[in-house]
Amino acid sequence: QKTFLACLLVLSVSVTLSNASCYFQPIKPVKRGDEIIGKIYDMKGVPHEFNTHWKTEDCLDCSCYKSGISCCTSYAIPVNFDEEKCVRIFDNTACAYKVVEKADHSKKCEVYASVL
Repeated sequence: QKTFLACLLVLSVSVTLSNASCYFQPIKPVKRGDEIIGKIYDMKGVPHEFNTHWKTEDCLDCSCYKSGISCCTSYAIPVNFDEEKCVRIFDNTACAYKVVEKADHSKKCEVYASVL
């Protein structure tokens, strides 16, 4: 259980800090010859039917396939803006970044480029 939580923490930090925005969790049968029928369990233990799609509370768009689960970030990260004057802030509810002035968060800043 502790190892699983540590791996989940490392994954969540690496997804947040990297520009690589997707990961794939392959199916791992219990023993040779086992056949996975109908659904796969994600890293949090939630079952998902094959060929379904969902959005996680971590703002990932996920899909379930017979080969495993694929998840990608559902938001762009602003990278080209005035970093001396402005700051990017992530809104978990909207699953989006906003770029605002450091001195006054009610004032938006112009963003010239973002990465997925």
